Amino acid sequence: MNGTVWKEKQDLTYLRWSHIRNSSGTAGTFLKAESSLSGEKIYYKLSNFDPVRGVVGHECVNEIIVDRLLTILGVEHLSYDLIHADIRVEGKIYEAYMCASKDFKERGESKVALDDYYRLNALPGETHYDFCVRNGWKDYVDTMIAVDYIIQNRDRHGANIEVLRNPRAHTVRIAPLFDHGLSLLYSCTTDAEASKFDVMADRKCQNFVGSFSCRDNLKLLDGRKDLFPGKLRRKDKETLLAGLEDVLSETLLEAIWRMIYRRYTSLESEIYENV
Repeated sequence: MNGTVWKEKQDLTYLRWSHIRNSSGTAGTFLKAESSLSGEKIYYKLSNFDPVRGVVGHECVNEIIVDRLLTILGVEHLSYDLIHADIRVEGKIYEAYMCASKDFKERGESKVALDDYYRLNALPGETHYDFCVRNGWKDYVDTMIAVDYIIQNRDRHGANIEVLRNPRAHTVRIAPLFDHGLSLLYSCTTDAEASKFDVMADRKCQNFVGSFSCRDNLKLLDGRKDLFPGKLRRKDKETLLAGLEDVLSETLLEAIWRMIYRRYTSLESEIYENV
């Protein structure tokens, strides 16, 4: 999986979908499925789904865009492909775009949500941030905080950060960044909404590390700037949005790019303002 958009429609009606309630509290249902082809497990998920109207959201497209952004910035993350397919849900056929990803666990590893791992291992009175620093994950969470500011991730709750453990090898590591669907302009379903969307507004977000504000969470970085090995440039717009012109409207794609680039370029000044 490498951020590829597969536009030729596939027949994936054999997949069995399970309903996952939107953890952000907004209306809607997200569907997930998995398959094992040639011994390799592939995970699939849909954007916001309505049984009458079908797929009504574009969270899966956000996953692809953020995947490409993190590749440019040099941040370890789970990669996705975007697949155009027919699917079957409760006996009815729908045409949709979906995300596909591979398992990021290595052989012998099991995963646990960071909030559960914190409850089991935190020191009395230890903050979520300090707990991560004590476990050697400072670079990870600092980068995550900066990424979530750029894309305004609304859903970085404690289960969207995972710890991977291998009891036999006695190893513990934190999983690559994943699950960025509820970010960018995910709440905009029309061009009119996208045109009016304030890309710099500080909206309430679920953050296990820090507060409900992605902007306020930049205070935790204490002026740190060495967060990304790579740099985002204007010319990267073509890379971020390649192949999506038939998936989302030009208005929505332009607004997404404007949000990413403006928030990325403002990051350094925002860090200093919050010190």
